[in-house]
Amino acid sequence: MAKKIIIDTDPGVDDTIAITTALRSPELEVIGLTTVFGNAAGLVTALNALRLVELEGNDHIPVARGSDIPLIAPLEKLGTWVHGEDGMGNTNPPPPKGKLVDASAAEFIVKMAHQYPGEITLVPVGPLTNIALALRIDPEISTLIHDVVIMGGAVTVPGNMTAVSEANIYHDPHAADIVMAAGWSLTIVGLDVTEKTVMTPAYHQSLFAAGNPAVKLIERILPCYQSYFDKFVGLKGSTYTHDPSAISYVINPDLFVTKEAPVFVAMEGRCFGQTTADWRKQWEERQPVKICVDVDSEGVLALIKERLTK
Repeated sequence: MAKKIIIDTDPGVDDTIAITTALRSPELEVIGLTTVFGNAAGLVTALNALRLVELEGNDHIPVARGSDIPLIAPLEKLGTWVHGEDGMGNTNPPPPKGKLVDASAAEFIVKMAHQYPGEITLVPVGPLTNIALALRIDPEISTLIHDVVIMGGAVTVPGNMTAVSEANIYHDPHAADIVMAAGWSLTIVGLDVTEKTVMTPAYHQSLFAAGNPAVKLIERILPCYQSYFDKFVGLKGSTYTHDPSAISYVINPDLFVTKEAPVFVAMEGRCFGQTTADWRKQWEERQPVKICVDVDSEGVLALIKERLTK
């Protein structure tokens, strides 16, 4: 039986790769997309999510718009310098045909958790604001959600937003700490593994050769993303595999090595947004979460390619 998943997302170039991979994976049943600010403004990411479900005939999947701002901290800047003002590499896509559902993202998550108790895997690949808001509406969902798989954090490696913080967590660390403390089954797929899995220009071309709508869209929007990695990381046309790694974990967790520890998020000071594992459990009581610390990168890339080119 396919896993029911809700992808909480801020599309986003790598979100696009992740979502199209998920929609093309028979192991997964995407029962909704919920959207959040992050890679672009809230309305922009919501419209992009509609575009993505319409791309290859998945417009039956509901899209719920979520938060435009963090819970407490001011929103300093969006990820448009990485993904483009439209979140789609400044390609100015046409308006989607569909409409957003009436419920907010948090309300939708709560409703689905009660409708399918013990069945849903949440896959947040943006700031965790919507997930924290859902917990505020109904803390019981921590017992109803089967699993939570987050793309976010940098536990054992440097950050990509600051020296210690990863972008999704940095955008709303207060929400992230609420989610880390909720006591549910949770896995962090962070920079610890996503930066080990590199899509080279040759790999990109192997995807584009398939010529289907998904890879045609990725081909159009990727140059902006590549430009960021060229300028700031020096990857020479290659890109890291952030959000698609979380989807890969949901499909095949055996591709990843995990360790368990409680995780705390810094909410002030120079370490704002840092995700710290309490390996020796020396701080206050908090349920351990799984932290991805290594990955079969070739296996992840093969999985994504197989789904996007079939």
